[in-house]
Amino acid sequence: MTAQEFNEKVVPMNRQLYRYAFRFLGSQEDSKDAVQDVFVKLWNLRFEMVAVNNIEAFSIRIMRNHCLDRIKLKKTVSMDVQEFFSNRPGNETAPDRSLEVSNSVDIIKNAICEMQEPQRSIIRMRDLEGYTNEEIAEALGIADGTVRVILSRGRNKIRQVLAKMYGYENERNKNFIAEIL
Repeated sequence: MTAQEFNEKVVPMNRQLYRYAFRFLGSQEDSKDAVQDVFVKLWNLRFEMVAVNNIEAFSIRIMRNHCLDRIKLKKTVSMDVQEFFSNRPGNETAPDRSLEVSNSVDIIKNAICEMQEPQRSIIRMRDLEGYTNEEIAEALGIADGTVRVILSRGRNKIRQVLAKMYGYENERNKNFIAEIL
C-alpha cells in the first residue's frame, strides 16, 4: 500500500477509530494517543494490508486490541453510557424519569464492565457504536452466529440485573426495561 492509498483508505477512519477508542478508554487524551499509536501500527503493516479485504474491520480490530492492552495496564474502564442514552433520538425524558434513567445507566455501565471479553466488546460495538453483526464478526474474527449468541446473552444479563433492581412484578418497570434495551 502506498502512502497515497494509506491517506485515502486509512486516515479518513480517524474519527471512527477515535470514537471506538473513547468508548474503551473514556479519556480524550488516551483516545487520541491510541489513535496515533494505531496509525503507526497500521503504517508499519501497510504492505500486509494489501491482502486485507476490509481495511475498516482490520483497523477496528487493531484498535480494539490496542485499547484492551491499555486497559490491562490501567485496570480501569470508563464509559459514558449516560451520554449514549441522553443522545438517543426521541429520548426527551421528563424530570422524574431523568433520575430513573441515570440510575439505570449506572447499573448498565457496571453490568457491561463486569462482562468478560468478547461479550463486553460485542455489546459496546453493537449497542453503543452501532456496528452490524457482520462487521463485528469480521473485526473480532468470529462467526456471525457467534456474535448473535454472545450479544443475546449479554443483553439478557443486563435485563436480569435491571429486573432485580426494578422488579418485573410492576408493569411500569417492565415497560421501562424494555424501553432501555
